[in-house]
Amino acid sequence: MANTIHAYLDTLTISPKQSYKNLTVYPLESDHSVKLDYLTLDEAMAEELIDIVEVTEGGEVPELKVVNKSSKMVLIIEGEVLVGAKQNRVVNTTILVQADSTVVIPVSCVEQGRWSYSSDKFSSSRHHMAPSMRTRKAFHVKQSLERNGSYRADQSDIWEEISAKAQRLQSESPTMSMNRMYEDKSTSLQDFFEHFKLEAKHVGAVFAINDEIVGLDSFGKPETYAGVYEKLLNSYALDAIDWLNVKEGSGTLKKQDVETFLESIKNIQPDEHKPVQLGTDYRLESGRLIGFALSFEKDILHLSVFNKRDRMGNRPGMRRFSQRMRNRM
Repeated sequence: MANTIHAYLDTLTISPKQSYKNLTVYPLESDHSVKLDYLTLDEAMAEELIDIVEVTEGGEVPELKVVNKSSKMVLIIEGEVLVGAKQNRVVNTTILVQADSTVVIPVSCVEQGRWSYSSDKFSSSRHHMAPSMRTRKAFHVKQSLERNGSYRADQSDIWEEISAKAQRLQSESPTMSMNRMYEDKSTSLQDFFEHFKLEAKHVGAVFAINDEIVGLDSFGKPETYAGVYEKLLNSYALDAIDWLNVKEGSGTLKKQDVETFLESIKNIQPDEHKPVQLGTDYRLESGRLIGFALSFEKDILHLSVFNKRDRMGNRPGMRRFSQRMRNRM
């Protein structure tokens, strides 16, 4: 329940901010580290202990099959991009996969223009879905859970967002691949990456663009954050590049603003849902925030909370989705 998330937030200490151009990062430290022994997706793939394939030969866009051949659990993190097979996908929610098991996981397409095999299996991408799109996806998934208990996103909305972002960044491709944006902006992203530093006790961070908090990603132990740190930082940097010329914010973001943000998460009463496989899934929403957490035996493995406000416009893209749903009823 809420106490699980509260207890986790109470372990976090806000470290001094790091900034470059319009991206500000407040790292989060913790002396607490979960004892759970698991592999991250990249670790499992590097050791060839996990296979991710289409659910059938013909494939199904919103689902993939995961075969964990390891004697350890595997943590697959929401927003991770999987490349190959019939089209690239993004993981819809954080999933703890049981050892020596097979499970079907919920995903969304991030490569609209391809539906043909490029490989038998998926591999892990070097990229993570940008937080602007993860925010909308989190809203869609929460609505789907409330309607029918599934972790489905709004595929049309994801395609629309990828297309709009690719146009703004002048990074369109024949298959409308989300990864193309990261490849085209690799030099700028590397420039951002070199101005930020990961410390041993960091378990996550609060990220801000143009003096406004975008979101938080934080994990149960430093090793997990370290494993996805570059991907996550690049994803927030891609949004920073996208919004570089948007004039927002009236001054420098302060530590007390981050403290207020963390306290506001505590004020949300989370909804509890059956996970894809192991643990407990929590969904959080307030007037301004949307997020989720995955816990296992009362330990938070991943907490992610976003500001709903769209920095490219007003508030938020969520209205568009809600209106579409009403029109379908």
